[in-house]
Formats: sequence, structure tokens, C-alpha cells
Amino acid sequence: MRGPVWAAAGLMLATLALARLSAGWPDNPALAWALEYPGAWVVPLKDWISAAMSWLVEDARIGPVSFTDVTRAIAWLIEQPYDLARALLADGFLDGVGRRAKQILPPLSWIAIIAGVMALGQYARSWGLALLVGLSFLYLAMFGQWESAMVTLSSVLIAVPIGVAGGLWLGILAYRHPLFDRMLAPLLDLMQTIPIFAYLVPILFMFGFGPVAALVATVIYAMPPMVRITTLALRGVDSEIKDFGVMAGCTRRQMTWRILVPSAIDGLMVGVNQVIMLSLNMVIIASMIGAGGLGFDVLSSLRRLDIGAGFEAGIAIVILAIAVDRLSQAMSDRAATVHPGAVAPQGGWIARHRRMVAVLGVMIAAFLLGRVIPFFQTYPETLWLTTGGFWDGLVKYLNVNYYDAFEAVKLFFLNYFLLPIKRFFLGVPWPWAIVMLGLLGAWFGGWRLAVMTVAMAGFIVVTGMWEKAMITVYLCGASVVIATAIGVPIGVLAATNPRAGRVIGVIIDTLQTLPSFVYLIPVVMLFRIGDFTAMIAIVLYALVPAVRYAAHGVRSVSPDLIEAGVVAGCTRWQLLTRIRLPLALPEILLGLNQTIMLALSMLVITALVGTRDLGQEVYIALTKADTGRGLVAGLAIAFIAIIADRVISAGARNARIRFGLEEQTHG
Repeated sequence: MRGPVWAAAGLMLATLALARLSAGWPDNPALAWALEYPGAWVVPLKDWISAAMSWLVEDARIGPVSFTDVTRAIAWLIEQPYDLARALLADGFLDGVGRRAKQILPPLSWIAIIAGVMALGQYARSWGLALLVGLSFLYLAMFGQWESAMVTLSSVLIAVPIGVAGGLWLGILAYRHPLFDRMLAPLLDLMQTIPIFAYLVPILFMFGFGPVAALVATVIYAMPPMVRITTLALRGVDSEIKDFGVMAGCTRRQMTWRILVPSAIDGLMVGVNQVIMLSLNMVIIASMIGAGGLGFDVLSSLRRLDIGAGFEAGIAIVILAIAVDRLSQAMSDRAATVHPGAVAPQGGWIARHRRMVAVLGVMIAAFLLGRVIPFFQTYPETLWLTTGGFWDGLVKYLNVNYYDAFEAVKLFFLNYFLLPIKRFFLGVPWPWAIVMLGLLGAWFGGWRLAVMTVAMAGFIVVTGMWEKAMITVYLCGASVVIATAIGVPIGVLAATNPRAGRVIGVIIDTLQTLPSFVYLIPVVMLFRIGDFTAMIAIVLYALVPAVRYAAHGVRSVSPDLIEAGVVAGCTRWQLLTRIRLPLALPEILLGLNQTIMLALSMLVITALVGTRDLGQEVYIALTKADTGRGLVAGLAIAFIAIIADRVISAGARNARIRFGLEEQTHG
């Protein structure tokens, strides 16, 4: 297995030498084509896609029904429950449209909603959870984020059931029909790797600007994990349970809904939790096409460079995400432990539904009191708290006192790290890059992986995206190198030192829950716009998997092997470098894989701070509603992600085989 590693190292050295030799090629007409793909050779795929989308929206029809009729029907079906949820939580029930609309009934009181989520928390787990979610929602009210948070929550309450139902249905179909599963797998890969900005372009084209388009985009973004988890959970059901269903004479429908789905409920609830969290992660991006809510507040703060307001809205998203996450996990645990045969509570209807009665009582009391005393209906602005001044003052203080230091760090990284890497990638001839990727694919994963990598790299070249793709790879690569260099040692420390592990765990959990846009606000204020700013934001966002996987890999090393090393007289350094780290290498490689995925997803967002890569192509396509341009650039990013994923996963598998952690399979 050392052969592929040495071969890969040799290829990299050869590529480095070739990149240096190609510096003068742009001035040589006979060689310039190898650095910059000729425009005359570009396949106008983006024009074809745009034309096809225009035909689909304007002319496509089946009999009397046009495609626009279908999209309007879908939009109407989604809009009705969304309007109801938003009326209940944020806007109230209105008579009329626009500014002249009069409120017939107010939305639910903030007191009633807090009482409702606390009752749900106590029902799902305990009074401790009830207190946590109650304080979380109280924070939203006290810091003036209530209305925006309720708009966001309305979107989540509609997107999650649609995403869960759609994912469950597709997952069951994939479980029943292996051919459909094989056809669906690459589509799910694309859905999870194409930047969500690329989704927004055709969705905006089909559904127009507004919350419906944002909900459709959120469902598409959040559904794939539910599909995969459903398929895995159904396959993991004990064969004896399936045999019992067959012996009982269950039909196919009964087998699915009375045997398999109830038995797989643990795994399915994990999928539900993933849909909820991904829907919350989507709120800022969805705000760009009319979702509103907390996401819009963060986005508008970023555009104004208002760090205080941006942080407050971002923290509100985190608080809301924590509350919803804890509630969904508790409901998952309760669903897994409460079985149909459980004894129902005794007594009358009121005794059996005490929480519901209490919440209804609070709701009615708050409504009646709110007609007289506004405090019971809406949390008063005069009592709002704010930390905006603190964050603004902190950034101002840092800029005034440490501007020279920040500039020195920025220039150092630009001159000695980023620009050399950028010159290297832009200096690699595209024919050699395609050949190199094919050879790497063949050495690590066989001829199928080689064909796939060559085809995907060729797509990027012939669609005219090569130069921007290389800038994307350069920014992603530089950020991943730093994130890995920081994350792996931190992960090792977390695994070997329990006290440090607890502190690191809290920090990593915080980084993981912060919305991606929030990272841009402080780095833009401190370092202005540019590649270095983008790199810092990407490193912060992509650091989490590097730490988590390294810590998991080191903790997973067999204690017997560690004990054998101690008996053999190994020092702590030798135990780390000769036993722990080599055996943790497969997990570290998987962490590298996930770090790359997060870095690529963040690159599209960093287009807002002046990068000139594929992310900017997608963002420009969104602003101009250019479907073809957005999808081609999005596919190019997805193909970069898939190539990296497949090659690194193959390398991790080879490492596991080499260390005896996995058996080698043939065929």
C-alpha cells in the first residue's frame, strides 16, 4: 500500500516543477492553450441550460396544463400552511393585503408560546429541559429578536414536515427497489455537494421571489440526510423481526408501516433531527430570496457591516437552534422508549391532558390580558436588552490599537502562503491536471474512480470554468491545510487530556452552531475584504470536523495496543507517534474529507467578501437570475467536492486495510 502514496508524492513533485516551468507559457502561442482553455473550445452548456429553463417556464405544457400552472399549484399548497403558521406566531390574522391590511386577531402571546415550548420540553424529558427551552425563548424576547425568530420558526415548522415526509418516502422506495437506490445515490451526492446558492437560481426562476421559493430551497437542502438515514435504518432492522412479519402474513404495506418503520424509529428520529438543524442552517441563505426572519437580519447587518446587530441576530439563531435541537432529540428519545403497548394515563380527559389544558389556559389568559395590558401580548421595546454596543466597541478598540498587527499578519500570509499556492494552481496546465487526477484515482480506487475523476475534471475544463475552479481549489486547499494543522493537534489534546477535552468540546459545539454568515462579520471588520478574510472565515467554519474526527480516531485506538506499547517501554511521545496517530489515520483522513466539504460550502458565502472563484460565479448568477451560469458553476463545485471525497475516502479505506481495521474485498 506504500506504492500509491509514493506515486502520489511523485506526481505532486512533478506538478510543482511543471507549474514553475509554465510561467512563460502565456506568451507562447503554441503552449498558451494548455494554461488557459481556448474560448472557441468551450461548450456553451450554461446557455443551453438557460434556454431549456426559459422554455420550461414559458412554453412547456402537457395538454392544457403548463409548467407554470404546476409551480403555482405547488406554491399555493406550501403557502397555505406557511401563512397560517406565520399568522399564529408572528403577524396575526389580517384583513386585506399590504400596508392597508388590518389585524383581526393578534398572534399568539410571547408568554403563551414560552409556556407551550416549556410544556413540550417537560413532556419530552424533564423540567430541566423545559427550563432550558423556556429561557432560550425568553432570551429572544428580551433581546428584541422575537418577531424575526417567530418568522424563522414558521419556516422551519413547515419545511421540516415536508422534508421528513419526502425523505421518508424516497428512503422507503430506495429500500424496496435496489435499482432506484443506485439511481438515487448520485442525485443525493449532487444535492449535498452543489452549493445551495446554485439551487436558488432555478428555484427563484420557477417560484419567484418570496418565502415559498425559500421553503422549496430549504426542503431540497435538508431532505438528503433523511433519505439516506431512512434507507440505512430500514436495512438495519433485525432479520428476525422481518421474518416475524412474514410469518404473521403481513402485506407489503403492513410490513413497511407496522413492522419496519416502528422498528427503525431510533434511526429515523436521527434523520428528523438532521432535517431540523439543516433547515435552521438554511435560514440566512433563504433570506436572500425572501424568507425574512433572523437570516435577513444577519444578512442586512453584514451588508451594512453592523457587527453588533449581526452578532445579536446570529446568536439568536444559535439560541433558537439549541432549543429546537434539544426538543427534537428529547422527542426522539421518547419516541424510541414509548411503545404501543405502554399503559395510558388513567383518569378523565383533563387529567390525561394536564399540560395541554394548562397551556390553553395561559393562552386564553394572555390573550384577554393582552387586550388591556400590552405587556401580556408583546414584550415591550422599552425592556429590550442589547449587546450590540459591546461588540461594536470591541471591534473598534481592536482596529484602533492593533490595526498594524492585523495588517502585518494579513500581509505575511498573503505574501508567503496564499499567493505562492495561488500561483502554483494557476500555473498547472489543465491537460496535466486531468491526467494526474486520473492516475490518483486509479492508484487509490481503481479504474472506476479514475474514469469518474477524469470525466468530472473534463466537465470543468470544457465548460470554461477551469481558471475559477483553480482559484476555488487554491482557497479551499489553503484553508484546509491550516484547519487541519490546527484541528488535528487540538483533537489529539482533547482525546488524551479529559479536562482539556471538556473545554474544547464546548468551543467546538459553539463553532458548529454559529451560522456560516456570522463568521464573515468580525473578520471583515478586522481584515477588510479579500482572500485572507475568506480564508480566516473558512478555517473557523471548517475546523470542527478536523478536531472531532482526530479526537474520535485517537480515542478509538484499542486499549490493549496502548498497554502493549507501555509494556514495551514506549514513552508518551512514542505511544502517540507510533501507535495512536498511525491507527487514527483513517479517521483523520475522514475528518480531512469533511473539512474539505465544509470549506467548499463556505466558499460560496465568502464570495460576498470579494473572492473571484466559482462561488462568485454562483452568487452573480443568483443576482442576475442566470440559471445556466449558476448551475454550471454549482456543478463544478460539486464535482470538485466529489473528486476530493472519493479519492480521500479510498485513501482512508486503504489505510484501514493496511492497519487491519477492515478486510479487503475484491470485485
